[in-house]
Amino acid sequence: MTGARLGWIGILRLGLVQTALGAIVVLTTSTMNRVMVVELALPAMLPGALVALHYAVQVLRPRFGYGSDVGGRRTPWIVGGMAALAVGALAAALATAWMESDPVGGIALAVAAFMLIGGGVGAAGTSLLVLLAMKVDPRRRAAAATIVWLMMIAGFILTAALAGHFLDPFSTSRLVLVTATVSGIAFLLALLAVWGVEGESPSARPEPSREGPSGADGDSKPSFREALGQVLAEPKARRFAVFVFVSMLAYSGQDLILEPFAGLVFGLTPGESTKLSGVHHAGLLAGMLLVALAGSAVGGRRVGSLRYWTIGGCIGSALFLFGLACAGFVGPSWPLRPSVFALGFANGVFAVAAIGSMMGLAGSGRASREGVRMGLWGAAQAIAFGLGGFLGTAAVDLTRFLFASPVPAYATVFAAEALLFIIAARLAAGIARSEQQHRPLLAPPAGEAYAAGTGGR
Repeated sequence: MTGARLGWIGILRLGLVQTALGAIVVLTTSTMNRVMVVELALPAMLPGALVALHYAVQVLRPRFGYGSDVGGRRTPWIVGGMAALAVGALAAALATAWMESDPVGGIALAVAAFMLIGGGVGAAGTSLLVLLAMKVDPRRRAAAATIVWLMMIAGFILTAALAGHFLDPFSTSRLVLVTATVSGIAFLLALLAVWGVEGESPSARPEPSREGPSGADGDSKPSFREALGQVLAEPKARRFAVFVFVSMLAYSGQDLILEPFAGLVFGLTPGESTKLSGVHHAGLLAGMLLVALAGSAVGGRRVGSLRYWTIGGCIGSALFLFGLACAGFVGPSWPLRPSVFALGFANGVFAVAAIGSMMGLAGSGRASREGVRMGLWGAAQAIAFGLGGFLGTAAVDLTRFLFASPVPAYATVFAAEALLFIIAARLAAGIARSEQQHRPLLAPPAGEAYAAGTGGR
């Protein structure tokens, strides 16, 4: 691994790329989803299928990572991916507006737009995480991952708040204008953020295998099929991919139904439900910060263990989803905003552990395969998110047909997602037990790495 290590300023600059990425994505997966379902009265399955499509395209993440491995540079993939994302988001807004007068034409454009969005997220996100893993000192990797992820959540929150303000009074033309403005600013921010950070990296060249003689073949540029096969043959990479898939399937089901739930059951306007999404992401931010601060302040491995944070986050998420399942039956007196914040908080506690794990394992295994390895885990996450989002929205449509009312329909789906989180907690506990006698499969929590990387400050 060549080149100077990134300091905290460099890490924060790369974090701005995630901020920009999150700012665009929150409009396409939350706001446009709600507009299609509530304002345009289209089936919830439509935005669910579109978002599932954008995740399906991200199955190409290993291929994107392979391209950056072979070329030896990550910046062109980040910039190109952000450009594709910005264009795709604008096209998605135009498609949503078009659906108002011509649903067939609008849906056709939306399909192309969401494919472009998925490709942009996959190319930019994969290469950004690989660049962090390769350029950040090992003691700071988990902390850097946490910081960058928090900056993406900040992009969610900022965009949700500002877009929620400018979207009211709502019109589809206003949606297009807001999306164009956010996408343009986000792309310029990402471009400035990566300018000169990577430096003059040489093309990928043969490196000694970290796996020993069994992994050394002297071939620095195998075919993509060979590179992917090599990574899949690594037990850690393969097992972690399974963990990512299962846990993120539980995590993702709520994303596409929260805003429509707020609009249909509680009568919130598009601006108000967009702000509610910001409340959820604010809770996510708080939960992630808690894990980092507790791990660095307490110093005991037991308190900061990834096992406890992961299990606790999953159980908390299940409890608060059961709460939302009850909320529709209680009605307007239910504290909706605190409940959504609490759900986000529990989600954040769970998510930060997976981020630290991914960063810590990116460089583990055969050399010059960081991009493929990160792409494999990103693809597992994307498939889980696509399935979770689509199945969640499809379940809402089905249960609404069966119950002829949105309240029991959403309650059923929230309860099912809560059960998935309980299953995820049991899986996390099983993985932790199986690894106690060996090197942990899952990396230390972000807080411990943060304390090590900063001298405990």
